[in-house]
Amino acid sequence: MTAVFVCPGDKLSQTVGHVAGKGTYVRGQHICASIIGKKQLNSPLEGSMDQSITVEVARGVEQTSVPKEGDIVTAKVTKINVRMAVVDILCIGQKAVEDSFSGVIRQQDVKATEIDKVQIMQSLRPGDVVRAEVLSLGDARSYYLSTAKTDLGVIYAKSITGNPMVAISWQEMQDPSSLAKEFRKVAKVV
Repeated sequence: MTAVFVCPGDKLSQTVGHVAGKGTYVRGQHICASIIGKKQLNSPLEGSMDQSITVEVARGVEQTSVPKEGDIVTAKVTKINVRMAVVDILCIGQKAVEDSFSGVIRQQDVKATEIDKVQIMQSLRPGDVVRAEVLSLGDARSYYLSTAKTDLGVIYAKSITGNPMVAISWQEMQDPSSLAKEFRKVAKVV
């Protein structure tokens, strides 16, 4: 059996007959990866009343190439300021990276329209996991990335209270526990 490596936000299975385990979360009717690693399906314990298969992601990395223009990457926001967000690239396409790559999402690359009105704090926050496109190699330290297309943007975020949030529109996410809403540039669910 071939190992399937996954990145945060990847759909692993439907929730029917399956339970989210370590390294996963539920979004709508799907179980998705919350970490980089290898997808695992664990059979239910013998004699258990619940016969659901547990879907987990075990940590692990696979060697990959260097990001290039046009690649879709998954990255985690590490720092923000008024003009840009700094990210660590976690995956290139569907493959986890072994080496560390940094990226920058500039204010003008967050959205395709109303570029002058974009506020980084209302689009991205530290800790968010985003899907982005590599625009260019940037400078010696980082790649220039964009979240301007509709299928690009935040795919996983935690609320101020630390709960995983659910997308409710292209620009808002909500904490299911407290019902508090926060602004984000949300990736369209594919």
